[in-house]
Amino acid sequence: MNFLWAIGLLIASYAIQMLTTPKTKPQKPASLSDFDFPQFEEGTPQCVFFGDNWTEDHFILWYGNMRTSAVKTKSSKK
Repeated sequence: MNFLWAIGLLIASYAIQMLTTPKTKPQKPASLSDFDFPQFEEGTPQCVFFGDNWTEDHFILWYGNMRTSAVKTKSSKK
């Protein structure tokens, strides 16, 4: 009989948890305005490093192709 009480409490607690959990809103995709990249002035001297180095002063010349595209998958049928 205790087993049935345990299953009943399990179902009740799961229902309470599902009813009281807040609904999440989907996030919007990141845009370039969301990122804060350091900028450089024209004519600023550039350091060239070879190998692993650490520097306190940095700036970014190029930060990649920040485009978004949908993820496409092939569904394999066997």
